Amino acid sequence: MHIGLLTSEYPYEGSPRSGGIGTSIKNLAVELVKCGVRVSVFAHSQDKDEVRTEEDVEIHLIKSRKYSIFTFYKYRKYVQKYVNQQIHRSEIDVVEAPDWTGFTAFMKFDAPLVIRFHGSDAYFCKLENRRQKIKNFIFEWLALQGADAFVSPTNYAGKVTSEIFNLQKEFTRIHYGISLSKFENQQPENFENGLILYIGTVIRKKGVLELPSIMKKVSARFPRAKLVLIGADSPDISTGSSSTWKMIEAEFDGNAKYLGKVPYVEVQQYLRNAHVCVFPTFAETLGMVTIEAMAMQKPVVNSNYGWAQEIITDGESGFLVDPADHDLFSERIFSLLSDPERCKTIGKNARERVDERFNIEKTVYQNIELYKSLSKS
Repeated sequence: MHIGLLTSEYPYEGSPRSGGIGTSIKNLAVELVKCGVRVSVFAHSQDKDEVRTEEDVEIHLIKSRKYSIFTFYKYRKYVQKYVNQQIHRSEIDVVEAPDWTGFTAFMKFDAPLVIRFHGSDAYFCKLENRRQKIKNFIFEWLALQGADAFVSPTNYAGKVTSEIFNLQKEFTRIHYGISLSKFENQQPENFENGLILYIGTVIRKKGVLELPSIMKKVSARFPRAKLVLIGADSPDISTGSSSTWKMIEAEFDGNAKYLGKVPYVEVQQYLRNAHVCVFPTFAETLGMVTIEAMAMQKPVVNSNYGWAQEIITDGESGFLVDPADHDLFSERIFSLLSDPERCKTIGKNARERVDERFNIEKTVYQNIELYKSLSKS
């Protein structure tokens, strides 16, 4: 079997750092290859044309192109032609693409198309209660209409997306997966006392505006507490500020440090050093970094919205709290900072939870079965 993965981001050597979409796609691609499935990745909107192979995955970089008119349409058709050529040349059985921005709108592939719900613009607009541009909705709707099957990382994301677009086809829920062997923490009892870690884009929808108030309450009871934030800064859509970090920096009482982007290979060391990890996000489909922290046996305080309830059992493998409830969120953090045994137990349970639900060595077979059901070969 040969699978084609169409995406705008895929972490390869020398590439700009990818977010959760790129990480989850690469995890799947590499594991599929280990299972004897051939994988070609078609990374569009790149700065060069190139074909390379890494970890036995064939990666086709497709350069961005500008046209005098209708670039949004003509570039899509260019990519469509390129992928269809590879479908016939290399006998690709199934093509998969994400829902974000509806890139496959106006495209017709010579193989079945799977759309995976990584989170459309419409999905995030609904969760954030903000208006979506009509153009974006149309692109995403058209893309979904052309799909032969849908996959969602959570039931929550699948149901919300289906309601937004009035989809008639049922979705298949397959959780994102990670390779547990890459997230080992042999000494979970060793950490920096009081270090609270946030990893993710510094943006309103990720709940970072809640953190100054939460940290004030935590520090009042645990003076050694300090917050470290890792991730790209972002403009704030509500205020027009060019930097979300600059908006909130002064609100911290000297108990927070922003490191900006950190190379992916270094993130694990920050996870090992962390006492507690916090993810107060208001909008997510699943949350790769939450799973990675749990795999490292870190106690997590996470938002309690629908998707998160499929990741964590509250009070057992982490805590689920409404990020707007600063009192309870800070209380949960303090309860972990002040109780080493509780940290150890929840961290151990978190690792077991990830192994049970999000181990790519297990979830990969669910993907293969889906592809087989669509493949003509």
